[in-house]
Amino acid sequence: MTSKPFTPSRLALALLAAGAIGGAGATAVIGTSNAAPAPTSATAPVAGEMPPNFAQITRQYGPAVVNISVTGTTKVSDDEDDPFAQFFGQFPGFPMPRGGQHEVPIRGEGSGFIISPDGVILTNAHVVKGAKEVTVKMTDRREYRAKVLGSDPQTDVAVLKIKASNLPVVKVGDVNSLEVGEWVLAIGSPFGLENTATAGIVSAKGRSLPDDTSVPFIQTDVAVNPGNSGGPLFNSRGEVVGINSQIYSRTGGYQGLSFSIPIDVAYKIKDQILQHGKAQHARLGVMAQEVNQDLADSFKLDTPSGALIASVEKGSAAEKAGLQAGDVIRKIDGRDIVSSGDLSAVISLASPGQKVTMDIWRNGSHKTLTATLGSADKKSVASADDDGAQLGKARLGLALRPLTPQEREAVGSSGGLLVQQVGGPAERAGIQPGDVILSLNGVPATSVDQVRGEVAKSKGTVALLVQRGEDKIFVPVRVG
Repeated sequence: MTSKPFTPSRLALALLAAGAIGGAGATAVIGTSNAAPAPTSATAPVAGEMPPNFAQITRQYGPAVVNISVTGTTKVSDDEDDPFAQFFGQFPGFPMPRGGQHEVPIRGEGSGFIISPDGVILTNAHVVKGAKEVTVKMTDRREYRAKVLGSDPQTDVAVLKIKASNLPVVKVGDVNSLEVGEWVLAIGSPFGLENTATAGIVSAKGRSLPDDTSVPFIQTDVAVNPGNSGGPLFNSRGEVVGINSQIYSRTGGYQGLSFSIPIDVAYKIKDQILQHGKAQHARLGVMAQEVNQDLADSFKLDTPSGALIASVEKGSAAEKAGLQAGDVIRKIDGRDIVSSGDLSAVISLASPGQKVTMDIWRNGSHKTLTATLGSADKKSVASADDDGAQLGKARLGLALRPLTPQEREAVGSSGGLLVQQVGGPAERAGIQPGDVILSLNGVPATSVDQVRGEVAKSKGTVALLVQRGEDKIFVPVRVG
């Protein structure tokens, strides 16, 4: 059982292909409970520095690390199991069979660790996803049937319970005191090899990943492989600082980049599950994106940092607080927001109903807003005029016209201009005919003349808020 791979939006994917958003070779961030074996590499100690006594840590806390075996079922299409299905539908009288679905058995393995003597265990949500039966195996070979008390896919944390007493437990540490470069130790069951210890250092903290989670991950170079998911990450003092959750890999196996959920995040989720049976997450109601140098120049920011608001959902906490598309959130409750991932982590780990103070950048100046956060369980539906002609192609490369009333209704916008033709800088940025330009540099696009004026005032780069289908994203375009 592995966590879902990151799937970018259609608009972002199209712009990536067009070169509007920087990208590297194909890689994947995956869960680490199932995959094919791959070679691992060792981490050498820092010159002149002795590593901690990992043997003592393993001896003392290894018994609190457990192997988790999962059995369950998943639904597959009947056609997937039919080797001749591809041949039907090609000849008259032999229509393609449109069968239903049937369940097939699945098995998986992962790791976990005991946090209370009466049998409360932490692991990853993706380890027990779809499980009908969960078995916990101790290092002394005792086995227990476990009950899943709750699971939170958003943070990838799950809480299990076994009927036992006087069990060995781990010691929990302080993530805030963890430093980049510090030694860390992972214990788990890679490929089912129980109680395996691997060591390395902390590579980064507060790492945002392009997946469905909203967690400020701890990045390490500890060898973590399929089966390590849900196991503990220890600091040099033998304290658990994280739950090993994901790896960054092109092969499905370890390649030097491992990610752990901070233990303070996991404990917050654990407390909610034990109290309410589920975790609750706050919601601001915005779509945000990264601020690169071109966007920073367009919005006259001193540094390319913050979360750029691409859209604000109607009726959301963000709309009620006065947030607008084009705002850049720089701080929340005094905490720096360097990337859009920071915004997601701060908001999702807050509580519904909590008030937050946001420092934003709007139209070249600072502004402070206060929002009362909504609940992620109650998502609001997102929503988003004039005369026109051709916009000077020598500058931007766009031919625009106003939206018709029917088009405005279909788009869900009260303004915006339709892209009829595209070339030059706009085409190189990934803009396509049929896209709708909603704003330039945070100023709503109300008419072709108004857009022409905004382009004329711009120096170097303009930030276009583009809507394609239901997706919205800011695209920096270097004006010619």
